[in-house]
Amino acid sequence: MGRVVFIGAGPGAADLITVRGTQRLAQADVVLFDALTDPALRIYAPRACWIDVGKRGAPGTRSERSTEQDAINALLVDLAQTHDVVVRLKGGDPGVFGRLEQELEALAAVGVESEIVPGVTAALAAAADAQRPLTRRGRGRSVALATAMTREGSVEARRSADTAVYYMAGRRLAALARRLLVAGWAPETPVLVVSRAGWPDAVSSEHRVDTLAQATVLHAGRPTVVTVGAGAMGVGANEAVRSARAGLHAPGKGAAAQPVALEHSL
Repeated sequence: MGRVVFIGAGPGAADLITVRGTQRLAQADVVLFDALTDPALRIYAPRACWIDVGKRGAPGTRSERSTEQDAINALLVDLAQTHDVVVRLKGGDPGVFGRLEQELEALAAVGVESEIVPGVTAALAAAADAQRPLTRRGRGRSVALATAMTREGSVEARRSADTAVYYMAGRRLAALARRLLVAGWAPETPVLVVSRAGWPDAVSSEHRVDTLAQATVLHAGRPTVVTVGAGAMGVGANEAVRSARAGLHAPGKGAAAQPVALEHSL
């Protein structure tokens, strides 16, 4: 019986993987990789067999290239019985919206040993790309991570922390904006939208909750992370300028500004 190593590949470019991640990847006999992992990571395991088990598309859609979770679980178990080291390479961090629990349970049920190597999750990469710390002294003490869409395909939002980060939000930004307002976020609350966080072609834009829908065109068709609240605000001497450009003013003092693209081709 072999072992399975879950490795967080990071949210984008290959050099965002950790040193431990590359070390474990080099030991692999077989690598099961997700759709958004960088193909350049293959240089760390050139002799391994690489198997694409990525998921694609939103809930309610079908794609012939998507792999069902039960099939991935069964494949991990089967490969661990015939290979010494099986690597499950996941985008971002394995434990953040990576269905890690289901795969760990499948392995534990048959006694397969496993190890988890953490990775950089998309929320952190988005914050770094736009130079927006997720926590702020005195005003940003808590961060909530959530998916924008439920398993049934509906959009949900809450206000349970100073900063909320929504994953997989790009397809339903207008609906997310409406749900944020219902959840109690003020219309003028700052919002940061980053698509393809961690990649050289990442794009960031500033908005308010009530202008979030305007980001749809800029980030269409790209993996998108939405940060709401304290963690979306600008930093330092440029904050006032950035806020003015993004329309982060008090209610009743003018119409909302158009979204401002902060970074292109980072």
